[in-house]
Amino acid sequence: MMKNEQLRIEEQQLRAQIALLSIEQKRQCYALELQYIKDPDTYAALNWLFLAGLHHFYIGKWQRGLINLTLMLIGVVLYFSHVLPLLGAALILVIFMTELPQLFNSQKIIYQYNNQLM
Repeated sequence: MMKNEQLRIEEQQLRAQIALLSIEQKRQCYALELQYIKDPDTYAALNWLFLAGLHHFYIGKWQRGLINLTLMLIGVVLYFSHVLPLLGAALILVIFMTELPQLFNSQKIIYQYNNQLM
């Protein structure tokens, strides 16, 4: 993952390239940006409220989202079915531990995503 300063430099370079476009091209570029740009707070809220991986769907990472969602559902079913509650709890804990760093880095993740989008 890039550092904050690297992300700012990358964004400044992108903005400089956009500044060279014609007025009509700038309008189109900004219209597309508004349509597809993602909000870091929404990403963080999806991560915090639903540790099942819904934040991955928000930025188009369907495969990772499906894997997280599936593992979380299996963990919940195992935990409450009283068949293998420890395995269920372990699966939930693994998902939680892999998603926790993304919660704290949501600003960087979305900043990088938006820069790549531009």
